[in-house]
Amino acid sequence: MVRRHAKTSMTDDTLDTPFIQEPRLWQNETWTAKVIKNDDDDGWAVAMFKDGESEAALIGPWTMGRDKKNPKPLDGTAFITLVKTASEFVRRSEQQLHATLHQSVTVNGPTGRVSVLLDIVPDDDNPYATLSAQDEGGDTLAELRVEAGFKLNRNTAQAWVDAGFEKPKGARG
Repeated sequence: MVRRHAKTSMTDDTLDTPFIQEPRLWQNETWTAKVIKNDDDDGWAVAMFKDGESEAALIGPWTMGRDKKNPKPLDGTAFITLVKTASEFVRRSEQQLHATLHQSVTVNGPTGRVSVLLDIVPDDDNPYATLSAQDEGGDTLAELRVEAGFKLNRNTAQAWVDAGFEKPKGARG
């Protein structure tokens, strides 16, 4: 195993970070790249693990070496590219999860525009959501607990506002 202090052009917090640099394993303080056998065929894959995570954040194909049998060794350029790709993938996944758990629709209310929000709490034992309404100034007009599977869309939001914020039909919580 080779341990080096490498300087990269990634970010200030990765400068002078000790790396583990082996042909099939590179690691810095945040990411680990492992070249692994691809179970689906005779090729190889690279798995990117974020520090502290047991599941790979990203797995992708890896290039065969010149002997067409063993994998090409990891190098600095490949590691930097893999870190950037895995970081972007994790960021997009987090954005998608946030968008799924925090939804909003704006509809017309009796005195102006009303933002209807659905915030889902994905509890393993008892998932639920909070349905709330805010006026244009951000003041809360109503709030109630509903099922995590409540479908918020323009029609359900408008119906809730039109009904004076009574608990929507079929919304248990």
